[in-house]
Amino acid sequence: MINLRKITEENFIDAFNLKLAPEQERFVSHPIRSLAQAYVYREQCQPFGIYEDDTMVGYVMVIYDYDIPEYDIWHMMIDESNQRQGYGRAALDLALEYIKTKPFGSSDRVTLTCNKDNIQALNLYKSRGFTETGSVDEDEIELSLITP
Repeated sequence: MINLRKITEENFIDAFNLKLAPEQERFVSHPIRSLAQAYVYREQCQPFGIYEDDTMVGYVMVIYDYDIPEYDIWHMMIDESNQRQGYGRAALDLALEYIKTKPFGSSDRVTLTCNKDNIQALNLYKSRGFTETGSVDEDEIELSLITP
């Protein structure tokens, strides 16, 4: 069963060991970078390992932007050996459920960015109701979702 677990001192090395296929490395930052950001923004974010039972198969971080306010999903990735098994879809749904609890503050908007060439990820996000906002930064397209 897929579940999200907070990244802690017990499991952060597992996150460091996650790998993307070489052609995917330009699409998402490695969890090492993301965990550094999580430390800096620790009052407004939560990094998670994506687990199948007791095995970490991926990583995702939820962050709250107090200035807007909105929730953002950063650096979601599934290890190359575990892709195409539905883990990304399940993890996205779990991240959205977590966001609905409003852990850092009130907002009904969730935003993420995705490389315009990452068609598989774009299709996943759109299948879950995310729509393009029209904002583009270099190769990154912004998508957002209004939540109840």
